[in-house]
Amino acid sequence: MQTKNILNLPLSADGAKIILGNNITPEQLVIPLAPTPTTMFGPRAACLLSPTGPLWVADTGHHRLLGWRNLPTKDHQPADWIIGQPDFYSEGQNAKGTPGKSTFSVPTGICKYGNGLAVADAWNHRILIWHNIPKDSHIPADLVLGQANFIDNIPNRGSQQPAANTLHWPYGIFCYKNKLFVADTGNRRLLIWNQLPIENGQPADIVLGQPDMISRNENGGASPTASSMRWCHDITLWEENLVVTDAGNNRVMIWEGIPTENNAACAVILGQKNFNFVELNQGVYFPIRSSLSMPYGVDIWKDWLIVADTANSRLLGWKKRESILLLHGADADGVMGQDSFTSKSENRNFGLPTRESLNWCYGIKVCDEIAVIADSGNNRVLIWKF
Repeated sequence: MQTKNILNLPLSADGAKIILGNNITPEQLVIPLAPTPTTMFGPRAACLLSPTGPLWVADTGHHRLLGWRNLPTKDHQPADWIIGQPDFYSEGQNAKGTPGKSTFSVPTGICKYGNGLAVADAWNHRILIWHNIPKDSHIPADLVLGQANFIDNIPNRGSQQPAANTLHWPYGIFCYKNKLFVADTGNRRLLIWNQLPIENGQPADIVLGQPDMISRNENGGASPTASSMRWCHDITLWEENLVVTDAGNNRVMIWEGIPTENNAACAVILGQKNFNFVELNQGVYFPIRSSLSMPYGVDIWKDWLIVADTANSRLLGWKKRESILLLHGADADGVMGQDSFTSKSENRNFGLPTRESLNWCYGIKVCDEIAVIADSGNNRVLIWKF
C-alpha cells in the first residue's frame, strides 16, 4: 500500500469549518431523512454566490433547493429559504404535483448565471434559470431550457433522438461570461450555448461527445476516444481550458481552450492511462495517485484543479504544469478525505462521518477561499476553507 509522501490538498487540516445537514451522533443507528430546515437527503451540489452568501444547495433527494441568506456560521444551521416544496417539511417530485416554474424532480447541478442562478432539474429533463439570484422562498424561474415550456418534462421532448433544443437527464451546468455549458448526461454529450439563452427551449450551438445533435450512443457508439463521453457530469474552466468530468468513463477530459466545433477531441485525460482505457481505478480495486472512480464534481482554486473522486470518497488535486499537455495521465499532487492515495473506504474506515471524512462526495464548488462540498453519502454539505 502506498502511504509515504502523502500530500494533502491546500484545505484546512482541521476539516470543514461548517457542516450543514443532519447532526450524526454515535448513538444514531438510523439517519432520519425526513425533510426539515436542517436536514438533507443526498445533496448533489451547492453554490456560494459570494464569500458572504447567499448559499443555495440542491437537496436532491428531497427535490428542493435550500437557501441561506448569508454564509452559515454554525453547524447544522437551518436554511432561510426553500424553492421546490410548499414548506420545509414536504417532499416529493414536483411537490407531488405537476411540473412548474418552481418545482423540481432530482435537482443536481447549480451555478451562478450572470446576475442570477441556474439549476439542472435532471428528471424533469430541463434547466431552470433565474435572471436574478433568488433571495426568498418560492421564487419562480424565468427561463427553461430543454423543454418548450414549464409544464412538459418528457426526455428529449418525447423523441427517440435528441436535438439541439432537448435534454435527457442533464446533471451539470456551468456559466462563464456569456457562455453556458450543460452536461446532458443521458444523451452522453456536452452542450454549449455561445450566448446566454434568452428564450425558452433555445437550442444549443455546439455539441461535444457526439458527432451531431441527433446522436446519443455511449462513446459515440464505438470504443472510447478523446472525443467521446459516457456519463459527463460537471464542468469548469482552468486557465481558459474546458474541463469536464466523464464519470462513466472514470476520467476527466481537458481541452486546449474552449472548443468551437462539434465533437472536438480533448487534449488531456486525467484518471486513465490513455484515451481508450476507461476502467474504474484503471482496472484494479484500490485507487492510486493517477486513477479515478466515477468522478462527478470539479472546480479550480488558484493553480489547483480539484476533482471529487466520488466512488473513492476523496478529493484529488492537480497543480498547474508549464503546459496543460504535461497533465496527461499525471499523478495527482494532493488528496483529501483519505489517509493515503490507495484508500477508498467511505468515511475512511467505514466509521461515522467526521469533519475530515467524505462519503461519495458528488460536488465541489469554490468561491474565493471557500470550498463547498456536497458530501452526498453523508447527507450533508461541508464548508471548508483553503
